[in-house]
Amino acid sequence: MAIIDPGPDLASHVRALALAVGPARHRKIILTHGHSDHAGSASSLSVAIGAEVWGPAGVECVGHALVDGDVIITDEGNLIAVSTPGHTLEHLSFYWEAQRALFAGDHLLGKGSTTWVADYPGCVSDYLNSIAQLRMLNLSVIYPAHGPPLENPTEALNRFESHRLARIQQVEGALEQYPSIATEELVAFVYGDALPAGMERAASQSLEALREHVQTLGKG
Repeated sequence: MAIIDPGPDLASHVRALALAVGPARHRKIILTHGHSDHAGSASSLSVAIGAEVWGPAGVECVGHALVDGDVIITDEGNLIAVSTPGHTLEHLSFYWEAQRALFAGDHLLGKGSTTWVADYPGCVSDYLNSIAQLRMLNLSVIYPAHGPPLENPTEALNRFESHRLARIQQVEGALEQYPSIATEELVAFVYGDALPAGMERAASQSLEALREHVQTLGKG
């Protein structure tokens, strides 16, 4: 059995997962990336069930590093690692070929049209390239780590890509008019009065990642 992204390090949660995989003779813990809501319990669960942690190199507690194309064998079919940087530099998704399904981690969410893409320089380009890579898979469903399944993968990929491209266009427009625009002014230019309270910091970081993307493309 394979447990993908076991979640936060809560004792009751770890006990429930250990109970769920109790009958299995061979167990693996697989991580899409290192954020604590996905990987926080990996070390505790590894001890509880005697399972090695598989996932991207550089993520704490990963004992078996995975790269694009690696295959994980389960009783329900193979899982194939797919490199999908953008949300984080190391982010992996997992293609369940028997069901034409993708375990997408945080690359896509079950609701809305956006996910966090502001983690490192170049993340926006990586994110768009990852979406292009996923279009090459023959998908029937996408299982994001947060929210319900995405039953129309093409529509979901289009939606998340379109949102990011629209934000890029907005930032391009702002920089054309105001090349040295401050972050706070850029947030106001793009979001106006539509930004929910408490989201100012996240919006600022996201727009600065988009600014870096636009300016890098301009230099090319």
